[in-house]
Amino acid sequence: MLYTTIWPIFGLICAGYVLMRRAFPSTQFWSAAERLNYFILFPALLVSSLANAPVYDPAVLRLGGAAAATIVIASIGLALVLWARPMPAARFGPVLQGVIRFNTYLALALVSMFAGQAGLERAAVFLAVSVPLVNVLSIGALSGAAALRHPMRLAGGILRNPLVLACLAGIALALSGVGLPYGTGKFLSLLGQGSLPLGLLCVGAALQPGRLRQDMAALMWVGAGRLLLMPALAIGVIAIFGLTGAEAMVLVVFSAVPTAATAYVLTRQMNGDAPFMAGIVTSQTLAVVVTLPVVLFVWSSF
Repeated sequence: MLYTTIWPIFGLICAGYVLMRRAFPSTQFWSAAERLNYFILFPALLVSSLANAPVYDPAVLRLGGAAAATIVIASIGLALVLWARPMPAARFGPVLQGVIRFNTYLALALVSMFAGQAGLERAAVFLAVSVPLVNVLSIGALSGAAALRHPMRLAGGILRNPLVLACLAGIALALSGVGLPYGTGKFLSLLGQGSLPLGLLCVGAALQPGRLRQDMAALMWVGAGRLLLMPALAIGVIAIFGLTGAEAMVLVVFSAVPTAATAYVLTRQMNGDAPFMAGIVTSQTLAVVVTLPVVLFVWSSF
């Protein structure tokens, strides 16, 4: 039953990979599609989902706290690894992103299948907390000591992120109770509907299997940290925060999916180890076909 539910998602990823390798519709199409999704379609989905989210529900508020706790605990653990085994920021940045970042398109597709609109509303709350936090930590890790010397530059980069801006706008609408009047809700919803299938196709197009031959040992332990230890940590946090239902499912799913494909773009822009990051993204996206059903089965048995 689980495989019949999730195989269409991985089918879209495979389709994106095949289309990219056949240069259809063109090699330039995929970078343009990714930008369209990142700057327009996905922010529209976030705003439309957050605008009517039950942000005053105590369970939803606990989800935000649990999301932050999961990411912070994992980051502290990685900082301890860095202290024990020093490495340059160009290398540590991909390691951190490989563990704490998440493939939003894949996670939202799963949440939508399992819990429908209610799950998307909870997921939007999760993203409102996690997206700014993960971006701050990722940019800080890639910057190293430079992040401490130029905190305003770091803050400016975060506040220009379209996903952060979309989350802030959606939360403001939800807190005000205004919602999305005059048909704007339907307009943004229609835009957002294209985000998930296009995002999954772009995930497949970004895969680089040739990178798997490099740093195999490092790819394996980073993958284990992301796909096995993060879900285990999330299950522990769920117990501590008392999450149930859709809130618990959202935290587990977002903790069990592979790292974000956009981590490669950020790493390349900030002069990090881009080939290593590409290997992390590709290896985790392939491995999650095996690990995700196991994690969901274990979680459902609790």
